[in-house]
Amino acid sequence: MEKSVLYIKNMVCPRCIEAVNKTFAELGIPTLAVELGKVTPQNPVSEEEKKLLERSLSIQGFELLEDSKSALISRIKTLLIDRIHYQQDPPNLNVSDFLTAQIHYDYSYLSRLFSSVESMTIERFYTLQKIEKVKELLFYGEMSLSEIAFRMGYSSVAYLSAQFKKETGLTPREFKSSGKSKRKSLDEI
Repeated sequence: MEKSVLYIKNMVCPRCIEAVNKTFAELGIPTLAVELGKVTPQNPVSEEEKKLLERSLSIQGFELLEDSKSALISRIKTLLIDRIHYQQDPPNLNVSDFLTAQIHYDYSYLSRLFSSVESMTIERFYTLQKIEKVKELLFYGEMSLSEIAFRMGYSSVAYLSAQFKKETGLTPREFKSSGKSKRKSLDEI
């Protein structure tokens, strides 16, 4: 049997990687790589090991994905979350080019699949993720709105402000002065 990748839903941050890595270690399943949304086991995983993994991961809020379409949607989400929340450089490719290059599927197929399962477009999901990152950057107050707009790939502060207000009902300044984070966890979006 050839090595295969296991896809894991709700793995959205570096702490998630640590938790999943620990789960595999505790179950005695050696891994070659543990990344956001996926694990490459060193050896093929038996059905019994999969059941143990499903139980252990479920307790921590993760889900082992069996269905290839679910795995593909999870991969799309993971790539976008990683791109927005954990990359330091501003996004330089548009979403469709980025996903096509990473996943090697036609974007129109990915878009239809995502919309049919998630009840929102990939672009909407991407926008919501960007707004959550903007909220985080505003909350910590380490960057100006101009710096945030540049970092998040917005063409202008005005465009960022308009999109932020549309999604949150507040301007970035109102959000920052409210003193409340009103942020969502990444897996809730």
